Amino acid sequence: MTIHVLLVEDDELLVKRITNHFAETEFCIENDATGADALAIVQSRAKNYDAISLAIIDIVLPKRDGLHLAKELNTLTDIGVIMLSSRDSQADRIAGLAQGADDYICKPVDLLELELRIRALHKRLKSNNNSSDESEEFIEYADFKLHPDNRTLITANGIESRLTEAEHKVLICLISNAGKATSREKISEEIGQPDWSPNDRTVDVLIGRLRKKLSDEKDQKRIVTVRGKGYMLSI
Repeated sequence: MTIHVLLVEDDELLVKRITNHFAETEFCIENDATGADALAIVQSRAKNYDAISLAIIDIVLPKRDGLHLAKELNTLTDIGVIMLSSRDSQADRIAGLAQGADDYICKPVDLLELELRIRALHKRLKSNNNSSDESEEFIEYADFKLHPDNRTLITANGIESRLTEAEHKVLICLISNAGKATSREKISEEIGQPDWSPNDRTVDVLIGRLRKKLSDEKDQKRIVTVRGKGYMLSI
């Protein structure tokens, strides 16, 4: 089965390298150099045999903000998103995760690493999609419910949202340790970033996104900051 991947990248040489690398695989790479038509392409083909499964988006695009495009795709579609960054910086990683990206890769792109990341993300998405129609089992905690298969979060007032892979892992980690503080280092390990440092704000950004989706309010925080220890899901 052909798996369609939309590559939003204006570097013609890189596009050629990626396209050639995947030529003999089940992944079909389609390029949108500017990102101007990316959302329309994904939405128009959502129910077709050639539906886009994943998007690889460069942060810096000539006519669009790659981060804004990632946010649009995360909000309006169910495809996976991998960000490309020319800078190996914490700021870029945080920015990508903050906009809902599932993963990110730094340039220069290692093609084998990119293929492994794509395969891993596609496998997770496929597993979620296959099980979401069959299973109605939710994890219920306090005043919200979480579907562990399709990463759907439903709050007490019925607001439904889809968590990114990283957000889902953070929430599962907090649920598993409910009532006690979980360190940023521990949470960072859970999302696949074992080399955490005190200056790394990735976890804080993900917690912020979860708080918004949980509709946390000032006077009744569901996710509590424990000074010097990390975060805790209140009982």
